[in-house]
Amino acid sequence: MPAPDDFRWPDGSRLALSIVVNVEEGAEHNIRDGDKGPEPVDELGAVPKKPMRMHGSESNYLYGIKAGAPRILRILDQHGIEATWTAAALALERAPELAAAIRARGDEVAAHGYRWTHQFWMDEAKEREFITNAADSIERTIGTRPSGWLSRYLHTDNTRRLITEAGFSYHMDDYSDDFPFWDRVETADGQSKPMVILPYAMDSNDMKFWLAPSLTAKDWLDYAVATFDELHAESQEVGARMMSLGLHLRIIGRPGRIGAFRKFLDHVTAQEGVWIACRRKIAQAFAEAVPIGD
Repeated sequence: MPAPDDFRWPDGSRLALSIVVNVEEGAEHNIRDGDKGPEPVDELGAVPKKPMRMHGSESNYLYGIKAGAPRILRILDQHGIEATWTAAALALERAPELAAAIRARGDEVAAHGYRWTHQFWMDEAKEREFITNAADSIERTIGTRPSGWLSRYLHTDNTRRLITEAGFSYHMDDYSDDFPFWDRVETADGQSKPMVILPYAMDSNDMKFWLAPSLTAKDWLDYAVATFDELHAESQEVGARMMSLGLHLRIIGRPGRIGAFRKFLDHVTAQEGVWIACRRKIAQAFAEAVPIGD
């Protein structure tokens, strides 16, 4: 549903901007962790025909932790921006320095699974365990239990119910709008509970650097800025909006790409009427302002 005509974000703005940094590195498929095979090589999509360690590919993931994350943190700090880190819990367990930096900033960590793996093949019991393990791990690592959930794109018919039962307050696996909305989830005891759906976005995601036809840093920046400008204009003329910008440590964190992120933040922070906040705050602001069913 569209935003109410009089809707304003907490600081009076009409546009909310969410910076989402995905942390997956170290939680990907690897026979070291008992998987049947390795993760495909990121920018090549190559997959070996036998189970084996792919040390080169593993080092590409490690680059995201060692070099990409510090660049992203510096730029966020320079602009005074809070972010939501959607983390595969095991990745943060294996990157304590990054976890400490996120804690020090006071940023939100949302759950992106325990491992960076698909859920679509899991039965209900296995998926429940997967969700619980992710939440427990992030609480141990960060000190705060996650309130948002993002799957590795594919999820099951049970996912929304299971995260509701696990205490999550918002769900990101939706691409249907540029503004939050309510959903009702039927729980196992026959109750109907409300859940805030906070839509995410694929088109402005930095994975567009990898997908054919791939974007250059300039192309991606142009697209991200155009997305922001249009939503900013609509928020003033039509009604409140929300924009999501999804990033990955090992993608945007490369030297030839990171400048595009800096320039994007230069642009948006120079505009008025924009509230840049973590997703937990955006979900809370929506829930407080829009009654369930509106």
